[in-house]
Amino acid sequence: MKIIKVKDGSIEAVVNQAVEVLRGGGLVIYPTETVYGVGVDATNPDAVEKLLQYKARREGKPLSIAVTDQAMAERCVELTDQARQLYQRFLPGPYTIVSAGKGEVAAGVESEFGTLGIRIPDYPLVLQLVGQLGKPITATSANASGKKRPYSVKDIFDHLSDKQKKLVDLVIDAGELPNNEPSIVIDTTLTTPLTVRGSFAEGGHIFETQADQETRALAGKLLLKHWERLKNYGLVIGLSGELGTGKTIFTQGVAQFLKIEEQLTSPTYTYLNEYDYERYDAQGKLYHLDAWKIDSQRELDQLEVKQLAGPSNVVVVEWWQQAAKWWPAELQPELLINFEETGEHSRKISVEENL
Repeated sequence: MKIIKVKDGSIEAVVNQAVEVLRGGGLVIYPTETVYGVGVDATNPDAVEKLLQYKARREGKPLSIAVTDQAMAERCVELTDQARQLYQRFLPGPYTIVSAGKGEVAAGVESEFGTLGIRIPDYPLVLQLVGQLGKPITATSANASGKKRPYSVKDIFDHLSDKQKKLVDLVIDAGELPNNEPSIVIDTTLTTPLTVRGSFAEGGHIFETQADQETRALAGKLLLKHWERLKNYGLVIGLSGELGTGKTIFTQGVAQFLKIEEQLTSPTYTYLNEYDYERYDAQGKLYHLDAWKIDSQRELDQLEVKQLAGPSNVVVVEWWQQAAKWWPAELQPELLINFEETGEHSRKISVEENL
């Protein structure tokens, strides 16, 4: 492993060395306007495999890649009109825009959903590096999973195993970076952009879905967004809306994301259905509750809902508006979602996050 300290006037030499390493399938740690990133040639399967040994990609979540401009991005992803608007508004800058991938990068970079995150950094060194290489490089943060944000090389290496350190070929050390937030991640593969990380639209979203499958996909992406919360504390989701507006379709998307193979239907007559699941690094239960016929505190108490919540458990309550008045104060939903039908298969879905 070689460490290069960036000094005034040395950028060209640094870029030349880094490009040589990347062309040889090597792994480079480099500074950005947010945190230190870890990069390999995103089109090189062996290099990507090396990166995944260094920092595993969580299933369902794409790695991001750094490109020089929108033209390079469009060689790798399909840009919707909304994505183009976000590019014009925010890039270059500390944003990652997720779009449908074209399969132009090595296996393991795109997610299982076929999505890919694009960064155009506002950091000359990275733009020169990608431009001279002529290919995108991965742009995930360089810290070990769950460890301190990497604002310095020391932040990184204090938390790496010996095995991880041996995978690093080159470090570009620009000293202590300003303690900026990581990039804001916006998923544009739904009709309405979904902020996966950051403050682009905190608190609430209104989505327009045009098909049942898109409603199911939204459910999965909301669970992915809140996966750490779900795993550590559990997740309660309250669904409101009139009959036939998509509440059960959404819950089917929750089950689909959790890889539950049993057919899920609304528990109108049983009040509560229970499903075991195992996905990623979690094992838990999905509790699907239909509160349509609940009209007293006593009836809700019989379901013992306080016993349902816990780490890795998901509690989905259809007809939340019916149960809300009697629901335990300490078990309030992290997600409140309202459904309105706007067409035969289209619906407006309002999501309020209470986290």
